[in-house]
Amino acid sequence: MSATEPLPPPEVLASPESQAVAPVPQPDDVAPKPPPALLGPITRGIGDEEKRVRLRAMKRNATGMLIAAAVVFVIARLLEARWPWVGYIRATAEASMVGGLADWFAVTALFKHPMGIPIPHTAIIPERKDRIGKALGGFVQNNFLSREVVAIRLANLHPGERIASWLVVPENAHRVAQHAAAGLAGAAHVLRDEDVQAMIEKGLVSRLRKVQVAPMLGNMLTVLTADGRHQDLLDAALRGLARTIDTNEEMIRDRVGEETPRWFPEFVDEKIHEKIVGAMQRTLDQVAHDPDHPLRARFDEAVEKFIEDLKHSPAAIARAEAVKEDILTHKAVGTFAGSIWSEAKETLLKRAAAADAEGKSGGAVERGLQAVGKTILNDPAVLAKVDEWILDAVLYAVEEYRGEVAGLIEHTVNNWDPKATSEKIELQVGRDLQFIRINGTLVGGLVGLLLYALSKLF
Repeated sequence: MSATEPLPPPEVLASPESQAVAPVPQPDDVAPKPPPALLGPITRGIGDEEKRVRLRAMKRNATGMLIAAAVVFVIARLLEARWPWVGYIRATAEASMVGGLADWFAVTALFKHPMGIPIPHTAIIPERKDRIGKALGGFVQNNFLSREVVAIRLANLHPGERIASWLVVPENAHRVAQHAAAGLAGAAHVLRDEDVQAMIEKGLVSRLRKVQVAPMLGNMLTVLTADGRHQDLLDAALRGLARTIDTNEEMIRDRVGEETPRWFPEFVDEKIHEKIVGAMQRTLDQVAHDPDHPLRARFDEAVEKFIEDLKHSPAAIARAEAVKEDILTHKAVGTFAGSIWSEAKETLLKRAAAADAEGKSGGAVERGLQAVGKTILNDPAVLAKVDEWILDAVLYAVEEYRGEVAGLIEHTVNNWDPKATSEKIELQVGRDLQFIRINGTLVGGLVGLLLYALSKLF
């Protein structure tokens, strides 16, 4: 294949250095290639030309040995009648030809039809390209993207330590801070305020609508009331009520006077006032100083019933959902969403401006990144947790998309041009395969010599 011919799809077996590509110019008189949806080009890799030269040299060597064996066979055949010992040379050359031809056929049949003859089970790679693509995709999926392989590899890499060590370097932290500030500020400029506000409002409302408020409140109250902590609230309420009575004693006295008949003597009103205020104060004092007071037990029962209703009562759950819906449909929610974005946008723009003004002097974000890196490196527990987070994230991505990777490989190979695919693979491994031909020629000759010698002996 000449240097001006279009070279087909991404190499299957190409070495890493052959991944960079260079555009191949196309003459005007060359017929247009099939659409990319049907045939994908295999790109020319760096070093392909050198591999092509070496492949041709190895082919010449293997073919030269085969021709040499044929020439020796012809000469030995002509001289064997005169000198019988030449029969050993003839047998060796004959077997060398057979071995060389057999291996030439085997190697050639991988990539094309030998001598262009469509012999069955030849041109294996171009004829079975799609099957190879499917097998290759499955091989990568099961052997390179398996959960076990990725987990072991990541564990050996210690990604948390590597990231933290990279972040503590001031230049790296500065670069991340600059890019983050510029990217976020650019996004803030591009995004429309109305769209972002609507997205925040929609996301907030939709997320809250999915959560039942009553059971969640019930669970929170269960935690808050554990170990009798709700009795502290009762004590605080009792103290507040006692202060209220003391503060408003004159108002109570006036209220008693208003409610009693006018002909009641004033000292009677005073006695009634003293009885009411005294009874309330004594009751509050008794409840406050008696942990076993019946009022506390009734308070416990009321709280437990309220929590149980929040968790399991359909009526209570429905009432809570109705209140939640009233709140979510209120216009204040939209105002709140707008304020969130306004404040976030203002902060982003200020940070970006500050980052530009600071230049290379280092800003808060940069110092924060360095501090995060140092914290991770100095705390083994945090480092282990970061490694665990990274591992979980990568394994999730692997489990989620390993099938997509296999499908991509299969689809890509299916779209390759069969002939160009075969030529490209031959370019990568064909030189090594020529040793099969050379060895076949040599081993065949030795076997032929051995068999001829044995035939003479027996």
